[in-house]
Amino acid sequence: MHNYKVGFFVGSLAGASINRLLAKALVGFAPPELQMTEISFRDLPLYSYDYDDDFPPAARAFKDAIKAVDAVLFVTPEYNRSIPGGLKNAIDWASRPYGQNSFTRKPSAVIGTSPGAIGTAIAQQQLRSVLSFCNSPQHSRCLHGSSPVRRAESSRSSSSAT
Repeated sequence: MHNYKVGFFVGSLAGASINRLLAKALVGFAPPELQMTEISFRDLPLYSYDYDDDFPPAARAFKDAIKAVDAVLFVTPEYNRSIPGGLKNAIDWASRPYGQNSFTRKPSAVIGTSPGAIGTAIAQQQLRSVLSFCNSPQHSRCLHGSSPVRRAESSRSSSSAT
């Protein structure tokens, strides 16, 4: 059986983020053939093309971490109906300089959670658009608003009604 290395990004920099908790749960549920590793972007400076000729050490290490995995997973919240700024900055670092895009042909998937009614749908849509531009093949499974919590609540209410 083949083993795969999957790097994951947590879109929130907050230590107590519910998306960080989701990522930890996903790591715990991952089958043994998936080696899950967080790729942190906390130490990246704001991207500028002024760095393209000589990336700082944190950016080189970041790009090396992406290169070392077979696929990437984005676990992200939604900030103001968009991609969190820190995550977008990380994507900018990974996709530069021109011709050295770390996401080219790197399979990706996007997931996120939020206490809001639409969850992270808009951030996920925008993130998928950015990843598409970066030539990253994507896996997506739309649950149409069906979360494990909602399914459990639904089955409890239907079973108590019978």
